Amino acid sequence: MAVWTYRWRPPARAATAGAVLALAAGPAVLAAPAAVAPAPTSVAPAPTGGQDQGENLYRQNCASCHGDQGQGGPRGPSLIGVGAASVDFQVGTGRMPIPHEMQQPRRGEPAFSADEIAALVEHVTSFGGGGPAIPQVEPGSLPTGRELFAANCAPCHGGTGAGTELTNGWIAPPLYEATPVQVAEAIRVGPGLMPVFPSQVFTDQQVNDLTAYVQSLRSERLDRGGNPLGRLGPLAEGLVAWAVALGLLVAAARWLGRGAGE
Repeated sequence: MAVWTYRWRPPARAATAGAVLALAAGPAVLAAPAAVAPAPTSVAPAPTGGQDQGENLYRQNCASCHGDQGQGGPRGPSLIGVGAASVDFQVGTGRMPIPHEMQQPRRGEPAFSADEIAALVEHVTSFGGGGPAIPQVEPGSLPTGRELFAANCAPCHGGTGAGTELTNGWIAPPLYEATPVQVAEAIRVGPGLMPVFPSQVFTDQQVNDLTAYVQSLRSERLDRGGNPLGRLGPLAEGLVAWAVALGLLVAAARWLGRGAGE
């Protein structure tokens, strides 16, 4: 598992300043996608009970692709070392388990309850290897978050966080439904084509700032009048407005010229 392919893998690379956040969609760094392993079409229930619950959930819904001990196999990557944040992001956003093979799993309703997700996270992290922990999100600065978002996220997710299409069928997903923890998790684990932003690139406070700004985009999601034009952003929408205005002026000039000729 592990977000803007969405495949679970330990963070092996760090983003440089100015890299895009690809929310993740999504989300970014373009790389050859790896095959996404199919998962059971229906999610099997598991009895309650701590570690046994997580083990049963994993065995019934994940092991057929990722191996009994998370070692991976022909149908799914290794989960050893992906970290708690990666597992929590993929399962908590409903991207895993997937009902069939697909290039980029999309956000959906989680297949498990919060307690089941916590048990599954605990079981997968017991395979070892470290990996990012689930972030503890604190209040952040909106002005700083806006600057970080413009430099690192907007190129893929758009200035309003509405998401955009990338290449070869990939998308940078919209960010409106992401919770603060999911935003922070995506930053740290880099799901799919999204780059990883470790603490050497973004401090915990910068992650808080970014998370705060992404959450503020929810309140701006409603259009305040006029045609939203797919929420392309003020620059693109302004160009469209100018094109329409110039077209009307040309049409008016031709009509007046035809009238004068008569």
